[in-house]
Amino acid sequence: MCNRKEGGELLSDSIITKRAIAQGFKELMRHKSFDKITITDITKSCGLNRQTFYYHFQDKYELINWIYYNEAIIPLTQNLTFDTWDQKILDLLSLMKTDAYFYENALRENCQHEFQNYLLCVAKELFSSIIDRISESTHIKFEDRQFIADFFAFGIVGVIVNWAKNGMKESPDLVTSRLRNLLEDCKKVAIQRYLKEFSL
Repeated sequence: MCNRKEGGELLSDSIITKRAIAQGFKELMRHKSFDKITITDITKSCGLNRQTFYYHFQDKYELINWIYYNEAIIPLTQNLTFDTWDQKILDLLSLMKTDAYFYENALRENCQHEFQNYLLCVAKELFSSIIDRISESTHIKFEDRQFIADFFAFGIVGVIVNWAKNGMKESPDLVTSRLRNLLEDCKKVAIQRYLKEFSL
C-alpha cells in the first residue's frame, strides 16, 4: 500500500514507518550514546510498539546501517562519476554536518565499521574507474591500479571519519577543497611519472 508522495514517487507504508523509526532513533542520539539506547527507548521516541520495530528491523544495528545506507550512501552513489566525485563528497559532508550530533555519536561507537565499509566500497570503485581512465594513456599495470585505488580510497575515508570523530571543525567546503587539490596534484604527479617511465 502507498499513501504519500515524495519527489513524485509514492512511498510505501513500510518506508514511511522505517523513516519514522529512524528519525526517533536519531533524536535519541542527540543526548544518549548508541550503546545505551534500547529498543524500548526507540519505540517510545517514535510512538510505535516493539512489534512494529521488529517487523522492520532485526535490532538497532540493522537500523543504524539502514540509516547509513539510505541517507548517505545511496545519494552518494547516484550519478557518481570522475567528474562529479568532489560535489558528491561535498554533499555527503554537508549531510553529515547537518546531522552532526548523529554522525559524531555513531562514529565514536562500535557501530562505525559498517559506515566505513560502505564508504570504502564506493571509494574503491570510484578510484578504480579513475585509475582505469588514466591508465588508458599511461599503461599502468593492473596490480598497480588496484594498489593506487586502495591507497586513495582508504585515505579519503579516513579523512572523512576522522573529521566527523573530531567534531567537524572544518567546513564541508574546506575539506572537499583540500581533497580535490590533493587528488589533482597526485594525479598530475602519477601521470608524469608513468609517462616518463613508459618513454624510457
